[in-house]
Amino acid sequence: MSAEKIISEWKKKSFKPVYWLEGEEDYYIDLVVDHAEHAIMDESEAGFNLTVFYGKDADWASVVNACRRYPMFAERQVVLLKEAQQMKDIEKLEGYFESPLASTIFVIAYKGKTFDKRTKLYKVLKQHAEIFSSEKVKDYKLQEWIGEFVKGKGYKINAKAISLLDEHIGNDLNRIANEIEKLALNLKGKKEITEDDIEKYIGISKEYNVFELQAAIAKKDLAKAITIIQYFEGNPKAGPIQMVLPALYASFSKVYTVFGMPDKSEAALKPHFYFNSTAVKNAMETIQNYGYDGIERILLLLHHYNLKGVGVDNAGTSDASLMKEMVVKMIA
Repeated sequence: MSAEKIISEWKKKSFKPVYWLEGEEDYYIDLVVDHAEHAIMDESEAGFNLTVFYGKDADWASVVNACRRYPMFAERQVVLLKEAQQMKDIEKLEGYFESPLASTIFVIAYKGKTFDKRTKLYKVLKQHAEIFSSEKVKDYKLQEWIGEFVKGKGYKINAKAISLLDEHIGNDLNRIANEIEKLALNLKGKKEITEDDIEKYIGISKEYNVFELQAAIAKKDLAKAITIIQYFEGNPKAGPIQMVLPALYASFSKVYTVFGMPDKSEAALKPHFYFNSTAVKNAMETIQNYGYDGIERILLLLHHYNLKGVGVDNAGTSDASLMKEMVVKMIA
């Protein structure tokens, strides 16, 4: 069952006694836990019937005792165990999982990983609990996720604005969601998010960002590439080398894979780049300007300067100087 399905069932007043939420993607776990904490019961009921534990400080006996209490002045109570991955003796909850109280909704958030499926505890959970596994959104699906998230909020967003969010924020769904929520508050009735809105309300420059740097390298526009890097130098948070180089590597790696495709036409490339026309145009320009050997060289340079960026064979050269040296070698 998905996070959205769980919440949908809760809105229909359909509850199971135990929900085990696990996995590497915090966003969906937080979504379910937040709803359990703030929306299952109204404020007057929650005052008596909501108990929150944190794994680092919780002992199993206190958690079980809370779960076995009967609700006061309400049909049910909610018990939350947050950061359960930090709880000692979590296996001792097994007895409660085997015979949970029907009037308790026990929600466990086990974040950052999944529980060992070979254990007896997990086998008991499979029999008696609703298990939700929250997986990281694959990097190649992140732009699609952003588009769907914005659509779900009742807005439209253009491809360049999606690319800006993807390149600048990366695979952090909580942060992306927070930034889009902040954007929505400032749109004042406007229903489409553009790169201008991203720049104005989130602070990501539409001219000086990783996406534009990649496009400048694709065009062999050294002057523009250097200008963007100088902007990063003056605005360190806009383009730290630790963010810029992996993002460039991902972009050029994607272009590199085109050489393995039997059909390299624009029509064939569109699905490969998730129907992002700007990305297709940049890819075709990169292929035309560099060829197979040139793109391979770009990837090797990115790897080399990524090592320098973390201090390997680097005697204190600034990040901006490293990036300028790198793009000169790429384009020259």
